[in-house]
Amino acid sequence: MANNQHAAVLPSESSTASGNPSGTETAVSGTRGQALEVLRELVGHSGADFHDGQFEAIEALVDGGRRALVVQRTGWGKSAVYFVASLLLRRRGAGPTLIVSPLLALMRDQVAAAARAGVRAVAINSANQLEWDTVREQLAADQVDVLLVSPERLTNPSFREHQLPELVSRTGLLVIDEAHCISDWGHDFRPDYRRIADLITQLPDTVPVLATTATANSRVVHDIEEQLGEGVLTIRGSLGRESLRLGVLALPDSRERLGWLLTHLADLPGSGIIYTLTVSAAEDTARLLAEAGHEVLAYTGRTDPADRERAEQLLKDNEVKALVATSALGMGFDKPDLGFVVHLGAPSSPVAYYQQVGRAGRGAANADVLLLPGSEDRDIWQYFATASMPSEDKAAAVLTALAEAGTAVSTVALEARVDLRRTPLELLLKVLAVDGAVERVGGGWRSTGQPWSYDAERYRRIAEARVDEQDSMVIYQDTAGCRMEYITSVLDDETAAPCGRCDNCAGRWFSADVASSATQAAGQRLSRAGMVLEPRLQWPSGMDRLGVPVKGKIKPDENLAEGRVLARLTDLGWGGALRELFAAGAPDRAVDPGMLQACVQVLREWGAGDSRAPGWSGAGRPAAIVSLPSRGKPALVESLARGISEIGRIPYLGQLEMEHGGPTGGRGGNSAYRLAGVWDRLVVGQDLEPALAGFGGQSVMLIDDLVDSRWTVTVAGRALRRAGAGAVLPLVLAQAG
Repeated sequence: MANNQHAAVLPSESSTASGNPSGTETAVSGTRGQALEVLRELVGHSGADFHDGQFEAIEALVDGGRRALVVQRTGWGKSAVYFVASLLLRRRGAGPTLIVSPLLALMRDQVAAAARAGVRAVAINSANQLEWDTVREQLAADQVDVLLVSPERLTNPSFREHQLPELVSRTGLLVIDEAHCISDWGHDFRPDYRRIADLITQLPDTVPVLATTATANSRVVHDIEEQLGEGVLTIRGSLGRESLRLGVLALPDSRERLGWLLTHLADLPGSGIIYTLTVSAAEDTARLLAEAGHEVLAYTGRTDPADRERAEQLLKDNEVKALVATSALGMGFDKPDLGFVVHLGAPSSPVAYYQQVGRAGRGAANADVLLLPGSEDRDIWQYFATASMPSEDKAAAVLTALAEAGTAVSTVALEARVDLRRTPLELLLKVLAVDGAVERVGGGWRSTGQPWSYDAERYRRIAEARVDEQDSMVIYQDTAGCRMEYITSVLDDETAAPCGRCDNCAGRWFSADVASSATQAAGQRLSRAGMVLEPRLQWPSGMDRLGVPVKGKIKPDENLAEGRVLARLTDLGWGGALRELFAAGAPDRAVDPGMLQACVQVLREWGAGDSRAPGWSGAGRPAAIVSLPSRGKPALVESLARGISEIGRIPYLGQLEMEHGGPTGGRGGNSAYRLAGVWDRLVVGQDLEPALAGFGGQSVMLIDDLVDSRWTVTVAGRALRRAGAGAVLPLVLAQAG
């Protein structure tokens, strides 16, 4: 019923409902009449009516006290269901509705939409701690109709022990928004969301539960149904979006793709979103477009929260042409008239892709969606897929460490006991907490003592599903059939049918031409090299447990100076060549002449400096060059060092030596273990020491191939400085991440 002129949607979700042509209101009675009355108050139109399935969901919640799952396309009006149900239940004496919502942006939009609709909604999340006392007072005074909380709140010990029990006892309706996050199979699974299954079991049987999502295939739907309990009413509608015009344009490389954007961004309708797969790609693309005069901003996980909120508002107000964003801008961003979504690189699954393109055309008749796939997409998919999967040995190490501690251990302290980086460590702890093996308490995490086993079969099946999803995205790009039909059929939409609008149905609606000047400008941007390598300033906590006698700040006379890196492995420009260079099984060889010249250009710009950062970081031109010994790329590192030495006429003194078998551990471990793995294993040898003494107190350039944690170059720099070197200036080919 997508074309019903009396569609029940809130103004923020889609086009407003039109009035009754007769100007009169149909006589109504019973729950439907009450719901229709509330709906018309919410949307401000006397002729508004329900979409197919909306009232059925409301009735199941209000009259039946049931558990319902609504799977409907973006813009269908899922929030109308829970706002209408909430007000009806409140009128019948029920307590406030509790909505679990995954993103701050989503909460902001929901609170704003509720306020416009006359619903008293408040939120408790990490961004509004100063308002928590006021919210509690409002709840106590029964002045709240809807309370939104983040799933992370459910794991917070104080909230779980002090606020949650009272909320559960008073809750009139539980809503799980973006419910695909509950499922292991969902494209955006979040361990904290699994807490909701426990929350449901704490609710009285009479309390209705509603789960909503726009992106769920049959496997995800079944998983959610199991977690909601018995007797779930599932309402699924057509996922096809008549307003979207889909297309795919395959271009040979990043230069051509960025050139296409430079050529055609101004031609795209209204304002929109340009999605990239990595943070560096978003930042590089935004910089290129801004330099060409386009009003764009980068929006990533590294963007300050206040800047994110400002960027969202600027896009909503059409004061920027586009946000160049990672998946950090996804669920929760609500701009009904968003005119286009362009992807530089394909997301790893049709579900994720459909969720992102669903930002467009919610309240407009037409919106353009274009995918510009990249040859590097599969490598990026593989990286994120493996990074998000917990491993059995790491899980066992965490459980052993907590059991041996016998008391609560903070995440920071746990890093000195388990070789796992902060983000995957926190993810693993959440998974173990959901499984009941650990719990978060005041002071950190502790073992519950409950037996736990690694579900290898489950993770194997999830990994296989991820590969199938990746293959589906490739098929989407290559299909000669209707793109909307394909992507909705992959989401198990039984109503999937040809759209008549996509590039395969109606012919290419976009130009494939790229202006030569745009290609040249993109090429120049991509060929630019060099980024700052910030020195480490603080030793990791708990190093004494690993036999490393350091703590606190790194002494100024032992630390590195600011350095330079040619590029990140994820960069659009030099990143591709570097990924090939460091790919598994790639041969070790001398540095490519073009790459050497790019490093020389980095040095020229570094040496020139600017008004904010004097050349060579104020340390003066390096008097000598030293290289790090490389286990994987010795020919590469030595040829780079000798090449820089010859071109720059700077003496190459040789390389540091490895002791005790050299550094241990691989890339990807946490700071504490990475430092322990290189501590006292890189030394100034007998051959290098006298040569270095001849340049006593002068700056030295330190050459390396690849940095990740930066502890190898930090320890090497410390050794050089203790041997008499002045400032140590690292120059590195690539930075991971």
